[in-house]
Amino acid sequence: MAEARPRGDFQVCIDIGGTFTDCVVSDADQRLRIFKTPSTPAAFELGFMNALKLAAGGYELALPDFMARVARIVHGTTVSTNALLEEKHAPVGLICTHGFRDILTLREAPRKPPFKWRLAYPEPFVPRIRTRGVRGRIDATGAEHTPLEEDDVRAAVEDFRRLGVEAVAVCLLWSVVNGDHERRVGEIVREAWPEVPVTLSHRLNPIAREYRRAVSAAIDAALRPVVSAYVHALDRGLRKSGYGNELMIANCLGGMMPPDEIAERPIYSVMSGPTLAPVAARRLADAPDLVVVDMGGTSFDVSAVRDGQLVISPEAMLTEFDMLGIPKVDVRSVGAGGGSIAHVDAGGLLRVGPESAGADPGPACYGLGAMRPTVTDADVVLGIIDPDYFLGGRMHLDREAAEHAVGTIADALGIGLAAAARAIASTVDHTMIAAIEDITVQEGIDPRESYFVAGGGATAVHMGQMARVLGIKGYMVPKFSAGLSAFGGLISDIVWEETATLVTDAARFDLEGVNVVLAGLEERGRAFLARAGIAEADQRFEYAYLGRYQYQSWEIEVPFGTSDGALAAGDVAGLADGFHRMHERIYTIRNENDLVEFTTWKVRAIGPAAADLAPVEAAAAAQEASPHGTRLVHLPGRDAPEIVPVYRGDDLAPGARINGPAIVEEATTTVLVPEDAEAVIDPLGNYRVTLE
Repeated sequence: MAEARPRGDFQVCIDIGGTFTDCVVSDADQRLRIFKTPSTPAAFELGFMNALKLAAGGYELALPDFMARVARIVHGTTVSTNALLEEKHAPVGLICTHGFRDILTLREAPRKPPFKWRLAYPEPFVPRIRTRGVRGRIDATGAEHTPLEEDDVRAAVEDFRRLGVEAVAVCLLWSVVNGDHERRVGEIVREAWPEVPVTLSHRLNPIAREYRRAVSAAIDAALRPVVSAYVHALDRGLRKSGYGNELMIANCLGGMMPPDEIAERPIYSVMSGPTLAPVAARRLADAPDLVVVDMGGTSFDVSAVRDGQLVISPEAMLTEFDMLGIPKVDVRSVGAGGGSIAHVDAGGLLRVGPESAGADPGPACYGLGAMRPTVTDADVVLGIIDPDYFLGGRMHLDREAAEHAVGTIADALGIGLAAAARAIASTVDHTMIAAIEDITVQEGIDPRESYFVAGGGATAVHMGQMARVLGIKGYMVPKFSAGLSAFGGLISDIVWEETATLVTDAARFDLEGVNVVLAGLEERGRAFLARAGIAEADQRFEYAYLGRYQYQSWEIEVPFGTSDGALAAGDVAGLADGFHRMHERIYTIRNENDLVEFTTWKVRAIGPAAADLAPVEAAAAAQEASPHGTRLVHLPGRDAPEIVPVYRGDDLAPGARINGPAIVEEATTTVLVPEDAEAVIDPLGNYRVTLE
């Protein structure tokens, strides 16, 4: 029987970004507060604990007293993502089927773009020198064609020892239909080398596509030592501080997992933080189709909600050439944040990003010794950000340093200081617009038909101008936009996905076989939820399959419903019809005369992790809003600065209306209300901006 859920006054989510660490706290009355502190890239756990200390101080409590009253902590970590991008992960040895050592080099044989006349040949995730083939073969039916040559495995282990390997990945042909050889390889590796972690591809990612199984297994193995050490060190630090309840880690499926589970399958923590933003947006906005944009210090993340559902993609890229190999919430990221560095290239063109000043030294205006101009410096020079009210006045910005940094761009381009700052802001705006178009226009979606939710500490400064270019008529800036992902962590469920391969089609549907697969997947999902402490009555399951038209190369994911987790003969036509509808939605065409093939089956196990948290609605106030003061601001499209009214978010109540141009200062973000626009404060304190 599952243990009772822990009780306490506070629930906390901490999301570590490249520049700031966000901490959102919900108290016993479900009132939310956000705390921000600089991230500590050298040791992210320090920033984590600093955020908790700041939150404790915000409630006028000593850290041990605060921690004793915290019921649950959720953590969105960037440790795994950074380890991969900076190549600071464990060196991996890959064991594959004899004759297939180049699977990570060849990838999926991507085609070269027609106008890209220089073709790069990137190194595989695991170098060929650390890849070993072993003899033995399972065929596509699951039968053993050639017995496993166990001495080949032992020889590979000895080679890996000499090469300094710290983790082993195993990916053999057709292990998804018969994993006996992979399991035996794992046993031999553990017998010969007990301390090395081993990832078996058919257990981690049981899909038929060989490259994706191999790369996901290799990535998971590479992250095991890194993530395990971080998670367990963090857990020890929390216990030492007086925390005695559960720690949950965000995963890339838009949910969370216990730390032991994420340490066993660390690949699911990659790019997990940004996946929580659409979870939060779905709760805050009432539109079925959303585009969620989040501009932080180092990156700009874009995601979508369609028909009220998170968009899950199996095509997530780790780099320009390598896939992550597992499904994740579809979040597209570009190097465009408040810390993105501006420079003039050799051809005299202004570039902004992707390089970022990060948290240390940060933008020049932070006064930590940085000299190069960033987007935040430009926003200070334009007068949009008040140097004396950054982070609610807790952090003072150096305007002179910002002007000096932006002045280097002005000198290089031969323009004025304000014009250079506006050029930096406009350049980063168009980089972000291109990212929005990538997830909308390039996917056949008109962005004007979606409602936009602007999260992140810097987005609300730039959203108005982007909306103008995109033709968007309205958008929301949440009250806690700077901690949108952290709020998503507070309200997210425990989520896990189990997958299996069984190929059949609509004409000769293997009903018995599919039901056996679904039952097994659901059983494993129930076991996961039980380990996570979810009572059986609270467990629920969602189902999906990967399907394609006969002779198509690629599958698409289609959700479906069942009666008590099993399909009946009459359901097959509905499965095929669901595929036709999804294919039409994605590709605008459907062909009901083509045979539908089903290749992969999925069961998503879901359990509520906490109470149904929601921001507390306040009563509507009078419509009039009084400005706190005024400020000279260089607005887009204006040659000279103008006096703009400045409002303080704490002074505004629901129902208040603000006509642009205007600035609203929250403790953790600044909202620039564009000209000819109106911002209305909704009952939850969010800013709903409407443009003419």
